Amino acid sequence: MLLSADQSDANSLDSLSFEVIAAIAEKEGVDPTDIEPPNYEALYDVINPEALDTLFAPREDGSPRATGEVEFVYCGYQVLVSSEGDVDVTENVDA
Repeated sequence: MLLSADQSDANSLDSLSFEVIAAIAEKEGVDPTDIEPPNYEALYDVINPEALDTLFAPREDGSPRATGEVEFVYCGYQVLVSSEGDVDVTENVDA
C-alpha cells in the first residue's frame, strides 16, 4: 500500500490517505492493499500522504484547523478530500 514504511501505526487505518486508497480500491473493485505499483500509481507520487493526513487534523493543542478542501487526480479519478474527513472519488473527466 506504500503509505509509510511502518504499517504498525493503528491510526494509519483512520487516516485521510488510507481513506483515499480505500475509496479508489472500492471504485476499482479491489482490496486496498492492491492499490500499489506497478498496477496503480503510488499515492506519494501525487500528493504527500503525511501532509494530507495532517492538513485537517487537530493541532497539537487540540484546537481545530481551518476548514477547506483539497482536490487532486489519482489513478484516473478526481479525488476531493474535505476538512470534515469526507473523501469523494469520481471519474476524471479530463483523463
